[in-house]
Amino acid sequence: MARGCKFSFHVAVVSAAIFYIYFSTVLVFIDRWFGLGSSPGMLNAAVYTFLAVMCISSYHRAIYTDPGRVPNSFVPDVEDADSPIHEIKRKGGDLRYCQKCSHYKPPRAHHCRICNRCVLRMDHHCVWMNNCVGHANYKIFFVFVFYAVLACIYSLVLLVGSVTVDSQQDAEDSSRIIHVISGLLLIPLSLALGFFLGWHFYLILQNKTTIEYHEGVRAMWLAEKGGHLYSHPYDIGPYENLTAILGPRVLCWLCPISRHIGAGLRFRTKYDNLMGFSTPD
Repeated sequence: MARGCKFSFHVAVVSAAIFYIYFSTVLVFIDRWFGLGSSPGMLNAAVYTFLAVMCISSYHRAIYTDPGRVPNSFVPDVEDADSPIHEIKRKGGDLRYCQKCSHYKPPRAHHCRICNRCVLRMDHHCVWMNNCVGHANYKIFFVFVFYAVLACIYSLVLLVGSVTVDSQQDAEDSSRIIHVISGLLLIPLSLALGFFLGWHFYLILQNKTTIEYHEGVRAMWLAEKGGHLYSHPYDIGPYENLTAILGPRVLCWLCPISRHIGAGLRFRTKYDNLMGFSTPD
């Protein structure tokens, strides 16, 4: 499901950084190291262009894909045998109800103050996408981060190689400035995005969201305090958790296509009944 998107300064910054790094890598780093007219130069330019296209397409999809809405008609059925888990409020023990949206919240759904609505399986609100990361766009978000890490590391390697060549020749002042600016961008981006990728890969293996991780820390402490063992109720095993998010076809795991097309229409049969364990094809 597509969504509208207003102008965002953060999205503009990310878009500008993507295009700057791409053109610097192809027109400066690759050209100075190999030469764009050579076979190695054309090969590296083609590979890096592929990574850039995957980054841009997945970023665009992550921005414009609705993360998942709670149907207005949703009412939890506590007697439904296909829905063994029902989340309740910490205080009072009642079923979770959103006062701002005026409807019940399904398991794993949370209210986003920025989007001003409840989001299915909400992970966090990303200002760099001007959108929430949730049930319908989590895979696309993860794929974007993956390709962004590859592109940053690849560009950093090409930058180092072109600097080595320039050190043996007389480099122009404009080329040095591009190298410095690109280095200041690529080094922190590679480190930050690499950590972010590892963090979300860990969450996927546990079938947790960022919100559920922090809630789980407190739940584990309370369980241990009471002499009990805590286990995440949605963890169904590493491989099953991966397929629940990325899909059953391994070859399609890194395709920036949401597996949640029509998630609103299939809400009852997929999200409510299976509690987020699996998702629509």
